[in-house]
Amino acid sequence: MRKHLVRVLLLLAAGILFASTAYAEVKFDGGVDFRLRQEIWDNVVTLNTLSLTTSGADRNFLRLRTRVWGKADLSNDFGAYLKLTNEAKWFGLGPFNSFKTNIHNDDFDPDELIVDNLYVDVKNLLGAVDVRVGRQDFLGTYGEGFLITDGTPGDGSRSFYFNAAKVNVKLSKNFNFDATYITDPRTDIYMPSLHPAVTGGGFIDNKKLLNASNEQAFVLYGRGKIDNLVVEPYYIYKTEQAFSTNPKLKLNTIGARAVYSVNSWKVGGEFAHQFGEYSGGVDRSGNGGYIFVSRKYEQTTWKPEFDLRFVYLSGDDPGSSKNETWDPLFSRNPYWNELIIYTLIPETSKFGGAIPGYWTNMEILKLTAKLNFTPATNLALALQYLWAPEKTAGLPAAMFTNDGHNRGFLPTAILSHKFTKNIDGMAQLEYFAPGNFYADAADNALFFRWQLQVKF
Repeated sequence: MRKHLVRVLLLLAAGILFASTAYAEVKFDGGVDFRLRQEIWDNVVTLNTLSLTTSGADRNFLRLRTRVWGKADLSNDFGAYLKLTNEAKWFGLGPFNSFKTNIHNDDFDPDELIVDNLYVDVKNLLGAVDVRVGRQDFLGTYGEGFLITDGTPGDGSRSFYFNAAKVNVKLSKNFNFDATYITDPRTDIYMPSLHPAVTGGGFIDNKKLLNASNEQAFVLYGRGKIDNLVVEPYYIYKTEQAFSTNPKLKLNTIGARAVYSVNSWKVGGEFAHQFGEYSGGVDRSGNGGYIFVSRKYEQTTWKPEFDLRFVYLSGDDPGSSKNETWDPLFSRNPYWNELIIYTLIPETSKFGGAIPGYWTNMEILKLTAKLNFTPATNLALALQYLWAPEKTAGLPAAMFTNDGHNRGFLPTAILSHKFTKNIDGMAQLEYFAPGNFYADAADNALFFRWQLQVKF
């Protein structure tokens, strides 16, 4: 029933987009963007400790993402949006081992053309309610994205969408809240895709693997402001269907984000507590959050900025009967860095499948400095030190000591430049030196990426 309802709503959005030409007052907009990336991974997934399977091999490849979008507004309060996306890849660079997702093992992988966004907007119902129904992104919608950023972690940054119905209610000028229902299946069951692979390379039954299991959630998220203080309380109920040896999980998350701004300073943080259980009766709980202080120096040469923060995500205590593993919910993305999300795969696949970014059992002390050389050019430098609050048990001895807490040291650098209003680029370098959380044989890892992006 739920699947058919979502399909009806998405088809309604498509109908508005393509049939609204009958209305003279309709306003149309659209555009296209293309992103070219090269990524080089050296010891990123297994720190050169496990056999070089296709999933753990070093890589040097190109990602070519193309997106086309269109928007139709029938009035100020009613409209629809459509976005189509493809991210082809080319693996012919070497000298690293290729990770080829094409069933013919070719260097070029055309991937698939997908419906990335498709939703209907209805605004100002009763003067205070906005409704958006369909496939939509939540980037920047819920705080920093600590728990809700990416609904499709299995395809990387190809897409971020959620199949969702979101209702925003404005109670006053300084307070509003969202009530959101999310249904994100393991593979896309709601919309067709063009030119899918048959099997392998992260595809299952002609569909890209997007999540470890079928996931549903209900979100209540508030936003309040009092003078210079912003407070965002929330409650999230999520279910993760059984997969592999994991029974079904029902998990509650309650928390809040707060940020206080004065002059050029910001001080803030976020904390959330999780509780629930697996269908077999085992309790699941966890705690996670971060605190930070940041400042911008607008009147100083290069307009420097800094951010100092501490992150805590609970891990499972091997000696307890409960499972205290922090669940990142819908935030399996490069939140604090890019390299570690892949190194987490051998450690966390039992909780979240072989998909990157299952942030858990983690403490991070991170210092970031950003220099704005010109309005178009900036450099962000960061130093990160990472710990594991809990020792692990039963992880592969070739990669993990199952005894240490020191994950290691991670410096990063990102140089960004905007060439024109339509063209921008960046280069990113991350280098990881593992600590005693990993086996002595673990090698240092390097992640490098550059990209050019054109938007029209």
